[in-house]
Amino acid sequence: MTSQPAQQPTRGKTLKVGIVDLIEKQPNGTFYAKMLNPNFASIMPQVVAVWVEQMGHTVEYVTYTGLEDLREELPRDIDVLFICAFTQAAYLAYSISNYYRKQNVVTILGGPHARAYAEDAREHFDYVVGMADQTLIHDLLQDPSPNPQEGVLLSVPRQPETLPGVRERWKFIQHNLDKTRIIHVVQMIGSLGCPYTCSFCIDSQVDYQTLSYDQIREDLVFLQKLPSPPKVSWFDPNFGVRFDDYLEVIESAVRPGGLEFACESSLSLLSEPHLKRMKKNNFTVVLPGIESWFGFNDKSKQRNNMGMEKVRAVADHINLVMRYVPYIQTNFIFGLDSDEGPMPFELTKRFLDLAPGVYPNYSLLTAFGNSAPLNHQYQAEGRVIDVPFQFLDGYSALNVRLKNYANIEFFNHLIDLMEYTISASMIWRRFRANRSSLSRWMNLIRALSSQKSGTGKYIEVRNRLTDDPEFQAFYAGETTKPPSLYLHKIKTSLGPFYEHLPAKVVNYLERGEPQSSRVSNSLIA
Repeated sequence: MTSQPAQQPTRGKTLKVGIVDLIEKQPNGTFYAKMLNPNFASIMPQVVAVWVEQMGHTVEYVTYTGLEDLREELPRDIDVLFICAFTQAAYLAYSISNYYRKQNVVTILGGPHARAYAEDAREHFDYVVGMADQTLIHDLLQDPSPNPQEGVLLSVPRQPETLPGVRERWKFIQHNLDKTRIIHVVQMIGSLGCPYTCSFCIDSQVDYQTLSYDQIREDLVFLQKLPSPPKVSWFDPNFGVRFDDYLEVIESAVRPGGLEFACESSLSLLSEPHLKRMKKNNFTVVLPGIESWFGFNDKSKQRNNMGMEKVRAVADHINLVMRYVPYIQTNFIFGLDSDEGPMPFELTKRFLDLAPGVYPNYSLLTAFGNSAPLNHQYQAEGRVIDVPFQFLDGYSALNVRLKNYANIEFFNHLIDLMEYTISASMIWRRFRANRSSLSRWMNLIRALSSQKSGTGKYIEVRNRLTDDPEFQAFYAGETTKPPSLYLHKIKTSLGPFYEHLPAKVVNYLERGEPQSSRVSNSLIA
C-alpha cells in the first residue's frame, strides 16, 4: 500500500472517495473462486458509489475477491474510504482502516459486520453505518470529520424506498464481470426485508417492501441489449413473496430465453403453478432454506411435520422443484437448540437418499453479535464464545455453546454427514439426477472443493478439540486467550496487512485481553 497522505476534508469540498467491497478475507486462487467470486459483489457499495458520484464527488471502486494483490488495488490519494465487509473479513477491514486513518483519511464501515458488531467496529472506524439512504450518505459527506477516539454510529430507521438499478450501477458491475471469463452473474434486487420471522436471521427485523417495478423492468430490458447478457441472480432475502407481480414484470420485459435467473426462495412459495411459470421464464437455480428438521416449518410449508415425516414431505417437494428448475441448493443449520443426538444428521442423509439431485449447504450455528433476535437469547444465557471474527464463516468454528451436544460429539456427527454427502456414490447419484451439464459439473466442483473447505475444516476442529490443550481451555471458558493456531492463521491470511491490525485486536489475539464490546454490542437500528 503506497497511498499518499490526503488533506482532511472540509465542508462543501469535492471529495475523492474510495469504496472497497471485501468479498474475500484472504487470498484465494482456487478454480471455484476464479469462476464465481467476482459475481458475489455486494449491491450497496455500488449503490453508494452511484450516490457519491451524483453528489459531485469522484469515486474509486475496488472489489477484493481473493484473486487480486490488494496492496496494489487499494485506492490512493483519497479523502474518504468506505469499506463493506462480512464479519469474517473484519480484521482485514480493521487493518485497512487503521492504515488509512494514519494517512488522515476518514474511514466508514458498512455491510453485515457494521450491523452485527457496531460497538466493536466503532473503535476502528470514524463512522459505522447500519441501514443507509441517500440523504444519510449526503449528510455524512458534507462534513466527514475524523473521530479518532470513538467512531460515530449512523443509521436510518428503515431501508430506502428506491435504490439505483443495474443500468445506473453498470460501470461498477462491469468492473467485476471483467475479472472472470467463465460465468457472468449480475445481482438484481426487487425487495428488501422479509415477511418471515426466523429468529436466526437479520432480515426478520426488517419490514418487507418492494422496489420499483418500472425500474426492474427497465433494467431487464437493458441487460438483454448487451452483446452477451449475463445471468441474473435475485439478491432478495426471499424472492417471490409477491410472486405474480414479479413474474408479470419479467414476462413484460424479457423475451423467451432472453435472460437466465437464479433466486433464493422458500419452499412455501414454490408451488407447482409457480414452478411452471418459473420454468417458462428460464429460472435455472433456486436456493430454498430448509434450516432444520425440527423447526422453521413456515418457510418449508410443513405446518406441524417434524422429523422423518418432514424429510419425506420436503424431499417430495424438492423433487417436484427439480422437474422445473435444474439446479437446487438446500440450506441447513446445525447446532440449533431443537437438535439433539444423531437424529438431525441421519435425517439429512435420508433426505439426500430421497432427493439425490440437490446440493446441500451446511452451516454451523453462529451468533453474529446482535444481528438477529436469537443472538440476544444466547448472550443472555452466557453461551456466546468470543471466537476471533475470521473464523465465523459457518464452518471453521462454533461461537455458541450448544445446548444438547458436547463439541467433539457434534463435530463427529457433522464429519460423518459430510463424508456421506461427498462420498463417491453420492456424487455419482447427484451427477445422474441432474439433467443439465452445468448443474452436473457445478455440483462436482463443489463436492471436490468441500473435501478441503468443509470436511477438512471439521476434522481439524474436532482433532484440535480432542488433542490441543489450548483449544480445550478456550472452548471450556477457562481462558479468554484464543488458541495460538488462530493467531497463526490470522497472520498468514492477513500477510502484510497484519502489521496494520489495531493494537487492541492484537492484544486480544496474542494475550487474550478482554474486549467487552465484542459480544454485548448494540445493533444499529
